[in-house]
Amino acid sequence: MGHGIQDPDRRTRPTAALTVASCARFAAVRGVGKSARFLLLLAACALSACVTNPETDSADWLGPDAKGSLVGVPRIARKAVSVALQMKGVPYVWGGTTPAGFDCSGLIYYSYAKAGLHVPRNSQAQFAAAAKISPETARPGDLLFFIDNHKWHVALYLGRDKFIHAPWPGSTVSVASLRDDFYRSKLVGVGRLISD
Repeated sequence: MGHGIQDPDRRTRPTAALTVASCARFAAVRGVGKSARFLLLLAACALSACVTNPETDSADWLGPDAKGSLVGVPRIARKAVSVALQMKGVPYVWGGTTPAGFDCSGLIYYSYAKAGLHVPRNSQAQFAAAAKISPETARPGDLLFFIDNHKWHVALYLGRDKFIHAPWPGSTVSVASLRDDFYRSKLVGVGRLISD
């Protein structure tokens, strides 16, 4: 199973749900009227980008691949990405394979299963099952493999150097970037589960 990758400073990033909840509590405590409370919640959602529809907005995350379009990205891979994006904010749970909690490979396993493709359960088996490709040719739905302190970690590539993953205990499913030196230095391979 995926053991999670260790973030060097383990910064916690606020989620949209926490931002909205904080605004709701503030409005209730301060005795803000109903219409003003609605405006505060709406502003919190806008600022935290929580007003999204993963089915339609996933293309914003995917963006064009390195060639400038989503042409060539199989439907199953697009669906797996869409499913994974819907899981943002779900807590990391070692061995988790459901929306109650995921580890890194459990997120991949679940996302591809919902898209209609059975993949192995753990990150090393996923690495073995995937066709190895160069990072420059990665497209949305490909798998990124990392090793940190002898622990394997897997993430789902979104395009534009972004990926989604269940990083480590105490964190939630989130989007990160390959432009981050930490992740770039731990990357050991890119794999493709779906051939053209």
